[in-house]
Amino acid sequence: MKQALIFTSDPAKALDEALAAEENRHPGSLFILTDENSARCCLPLLKESRAAADAKIITIGAGDSNKNIRSLEEVWTTLTGGGATRGSVMVNLGGGMVTDLGGFAAATFKRGIRFINIPTTLLSAVDAAVGGKTGINFCGLKNEIGSFREAETVIISAAFYSTLPYGELLSGYGEVLKHALIDSPEAVAEALKINLQEVCLTQLEGILQRSVRVKQRIVAEDPFEHGIRRALNLGHTAAHAFEALAMERRRPLAHGIAVAHGLVTDLVMSHLRLGFPSDTLHQVASFVRDNYPAPEFTCKEYGALTDFMRHDKKNRSADAINFTLLSAPGEIKIDCLATDTEISAALDITRDLLGC
Repeated sequence: MKQALIFTSDPAKALDEALAAEENRHPGSLFILTDENSARCCLPLLKESRAAADAKIITIGAGDSNKNIRSLEEVWTTLTGGGATRGSVMVNLGGGMVTDLGGFAAATFKRGIRFINIPTTLLSAVDAAVGGKTGINFCGLKNEIGSFREAETVIISAAFYSTLPYGELLSGYGEVLKHALIDSPEAVAEALKINLQEVCLTQLEGILQRSVRVKQRIVAEDPFEHGIRRALNLGHTAAHAFEALAMERRRPLAHGIAVAHGLVTDLVMSHLRLGFPSDTLHQVASFVRDNYPAPEFTCKEYGALTDFMRHDKKNRSADAINFTLLSAPGEIKIDCLATDTEISAALDITRDLLGC
């Protein structure tokens, strides 16, 4: 199934049109899953939707700490109590936590009901909402339980992003940088030109559309991550370790900020292993240093970070840590195995480049 992408300034109208197409196939009840923050700030933007007026609203707690089996059970229970059938449709309105958990709930309820994603953050638009990865955190590990299941439609609207807090904008832009790096030198140059302190929405919309199309193109080629889709893991082996360390400290780190840090680590390793251009590495590192908070880890924590990396789902064995690297922007090398010594060296240089 090819996932439909709709870019719009009117999410309510786009939702009605998407649901009208769904109803022509199999009529069913409508549920909208959201979290406490999105219910307050984003659900009102759908008030003009005719279909949403009759929907049953499911609201769960906000934040990644709620992307767990308890929230998942709450969604399943509400669907059951609300009379959901295999003809029902669920709309996931929120950030990546909502689209990840909601997609997994829909994929598993009655062996699968249809769902539509409406990402309300820049991060979820360029990352979680597109591509069909769904899941929850489990035993302190990110996205440990999940499935591949694409939303029928993803509705992306800058109407949700114009008032994003600066930290949310930074988080989303980490994934934008990743897509630019796996795309081309021209995409990297364009992504590095933006002023994140004074964002021009028109410029952001153009970059956003190109970024989402990069992901859609790769996912279409490899929907179940057997090959080239692992390009999308650039920066993520280190990023997930940074997130896990922060979670262990009970000081959660936004995913996209961890990705921005992880991109620098992976580009350092790419330079050391594959000759990735040092000027591009320094340009990306300077952009991250100038716009993002510095990473909060020291050399004493390299062992803990490496242990977290060993739990990453991309690894093919418990003895090897798998990275996606680049020989140049757009020149992707998947399944690169790194030793503990190489990882420590890359973390050392990351800290130097980012001013830790």
